[in-house]
Amino acid sequence: MSKIWNLLQHKGKIALIDEFGNQMTYDVLNSEASNLFERIGRRCLVFLLCRNEIGSVLGYTAFINNGIVPVMVNSHLEETLLQNLLNTYCPEYLWIPKNQVEQFAGMSVEQEAYNYVLLKTGYEKKYPLFDELGLLITTSGSTGSLKLVRQSYTNVLDNAQSIVQYLKLNDTERPITTLPMNYVYGLSIINSHFLVGATLLLTDKGLMQKEFWSFFKEQEATSFGGVPYTYEMLDKLRFYRMKLPSLRTMTQAGGKITPELHEKFAVYAAEQGKNFIVMYGAAEATARMGYLPPERAVEKRGSMGIPIPGGKFSLIGAEGQEVTKPLTTGELVYEGKNVTLGYAEKGEDLSHGDERHGILETGDMAQFDADGFYYIVGRKNRFLKIYGNRVNLDEIDRMIKGDFEIEVASAGVDDHMYIFITDAEKMDSVRDFVVGKTRLNPVAFKVIVIDEIPKNDSGKTLYKGLTKYYE
Repeated sequence: MSKIWNLLQHKGKIALIDEFGNQMTYDVLNSEASNLFERIGRRCLVFLLCRNEIGSVLGYTAFINNGIVPVMVNSHLEETLLQNLLNTYCPEYLWIPKNQVEQFAGMSVEQEAYNYVLLKTGYEKKYPLFDELGLLITTSGSTGSLKLVRQSYTNVLDNAQSIVQYLKLNDTERPITTLPMNYVYGLSIINSHFLVGATLLLTDKGLMQKEFWSFFKEQEATSFGGVPYTYEMLDKLRFYRMKLPSLRTMTQAGGKITPELHEKFAVYAAEQGKNFIVMYGAAEATARMGYLPPERAVEKRGSMGIPIPGGKFSLIGAEGQEVTKPLTTGELVYEGKNVTLGYAEKGEDLSHGDERHGILETGDMAQFDADGFYYIVGRKNRFLKIYGNRVNLDEIDRMIKGDFEIEVASAGVDDHMYIFITDAEKMDSVRDFVVGKTRLNPVAFKVIVIDEIPKNDSGKTLYKGLTKYYE
């Protein structure tokens, strides 16, 4: 196991700035990380309750750079769900925000730094850790699933190096946090920018808050990342009118953005001399698998692009054959050093080795065009049979979003599709639209109005949260 970053290589440069004006250089980060590691003193399992704060990033740096295995969890995870995770994996320590210490009565305080506290848990059970296991990250964000993705040191470093290469990152970058660091997309921004000695601007404020944009402008942020929902919000905010001279790059991942919205941001970026880069990834591939070069963003709207440096895509058809003909749908398979070791669902799984061997069947259905650019057309399991006709639910959602510019999520069982929206006035027109597009019997479609579409931390729709309305 070697260190992910050589922090002293960037000695004197500022690594972190938070919204309260606090700063930390790379050499101080290295020194503080060493202090924290020395307190623990050996390889073990630690739960890190994440926030976009200096203390949280310090903990992550100390752990992953010194062979301690962090489980990355949102600090706002509901207490019962968190306790369930703790009881399952029995970590030796917790690294948590100071204001959450009362949640863990009976655990001893070992160290405190930058509003974070190290607690010794007292669990007697200790599970063996696979030598190459670097970190664990939840697959669901906010639901507290016991299923964790096992990422190796090689996974993390290889993916970060690839991101540095295709985004052309250097030490002048100043990315601002728009995503939680317990989410692979947010974490990949830290991993890649620390490699080049950039300055991370840390805030837990959201895009809809005035303070976020004040911090952005004051610190001259150069980039931000967002999921499709982020860009839907920015579109409503009239983002295109904002004066943001320091902004160079906007990245998008975490699900497929509608082609219409893709085009809006791509055109804006082209006109303003900025980059809009659509990317494709998954926790099971550490973070990134594909990206759309910014110079092709307008021309290839709707595409998630080409494989990242060092990666390879292929499509596998229904009969198990490799797809070689453009515009033919198959399941997307990715190959690369960033494909993770596998899952953990219980403590005993932490000793398991590499179960994927560099190959990931993504579960996404895709096509490539004549130029070799890939397009996601749906999920393998996001289909319904409506009176014998196969209907892609993701495609339905995209069409409705593109036409009506509303929040929508489709779900259901064969012969019964339920379309969830939050705008009661559009019920009839949405239903008529879907019937018109599919040309199927109207009886199969029902529009249901709910207060809000359930989403996880990263803005992805939680379809399981909709089943109560129709099962």
